[in-house]
Amino acid sequence: MRGARPAEPNLATVRTLALRYVLGDVPRLVASLAGIAFVVALVLVQAGIFSAFVGSTTLLIDESDADFWVASRDMQYLEITLPLTYDAVRKIRKIDGVAHAEPLAIRSAIRQSPSGLLDYVRVVGFEPAGSSLRLGVPAATLASMKIGDFAADAAQLGALDARGIGATGTIRNVKARVAALTHGTQPIVSPTFLYATMDSAVAWSPVSLGEIMGGAPASDSPINYVLVRLRSPADAPAVSAAIQHAVPGTRAFPRDEMAAITRAFWVRRTNVGFLLALGAIIGALGGGVVVAQIFYTSINEHLREYALLKAIGIPNRSLYGAIVLQAIVLAVFGYIPGVVVSFVVVAIARAARNLDLTATPADALLALGVALLICIVAGLLAVRRAVRVDPALVFDA
Repeated sequence: MRGARPAEPNLATVRTLALRYVLGDVPRLVASLAGIAFVVALVLVQAGIFSAFVGSTTLLIDESDADFWVASRDMQYLEITLPLTYDAVRKIRKIDGVAHAEPLAIRSAIRQSPSGLLDYVRVVGFEPAGSSLRLGVPAATLASMKIGDFAADAAQLGALDARGIGATGTIRNVKARVAALTHGTQPIVSPTFLYATMDSAVAWSPVSLGEIMGGAPASDSPINYVLVRLRSPADAPAVSAAIQHAVPGTRAFPRDEMAAITRAFWVRRTNVGFLLALGAIIGALGGGVVVAQIFYTSINEHLREYALLKAIGIPNRSLYGAIVLQAIVLAVFGYIPGVVVSFVVVAIARAARNLDLTATPADALLALGVALLICIVAGLLAVRRAVRVDPALVFDA
């Protein structure tokens, strides 16, 4: 056909040799695939840890029915905010368009088990009746909770030194009993969350010694948030403005915005994401060194064949193409066991600590891209030895 470029001489031979070199030596192939599989598994697991970590920081927000989280306008994220007073709840309940408003207090405490084990805990105080929190606990169970009762994630029983419902302990010398178990409500990096009534939060926290226990809270009782449900989504703008007018210094954060602020805080103002990425990069570099060393050894052992190819007129770009083909084959073959290993690690993590490590399709593509990049770069660095070989080597004894 006019204009068609002639095929490179013996190009098919170059590709065949390339595949034979990479697939023919089984021990070396296994070592290469192991290195790549390690990198793929590491990237996927690290990505899963990061996704689970970020997602867990907003569990309390995501698992609520509240349309608005009313907080100080200086709120930084879920666990860092200036206190409000219980009077804010009363004012918000009077606003037209508000179907339900309830207080939420987040306080820190030290729990001691009967055996003496101490655990730093975060007490989430709320009003169980009609609560906006979806804890997966029957409403009747929540309604029956007394002072000293709490619900906790089943995965935290070990940290609490508790065997199950009914296990006791103390917080500030006040009884603390496991009354219910939740699932998937514990942030990864936070202390153990105890979900209890406002009265329990009062009894367990020295911040609130002036509050009235067992009766109506005092107007100046400190809380952190007011959770608001609307009668209609159409009321949102008017209710938001009315809340800020009724309770100066506050802002009504829509639930999605509240979650986004909390996630952004953990990603941008902590080193967790950086450390996970650093671990993945170091692992990728280690895998790359292994693959490069294997490529280099293979090329060294077949240097005379590469010299022959150059002697019969095979251009350098064909040699580069052959190495890239080898790299792609290694990356794809190593990717599959890497994914399998990552699934096993994720399953073990879920069984041991109930961690929701889930790699997204984007994470899977990222891992494949990293594997391809590592193999191609390693191959191109190693092939320089073959490209520079003197064709006369083929005639040496």
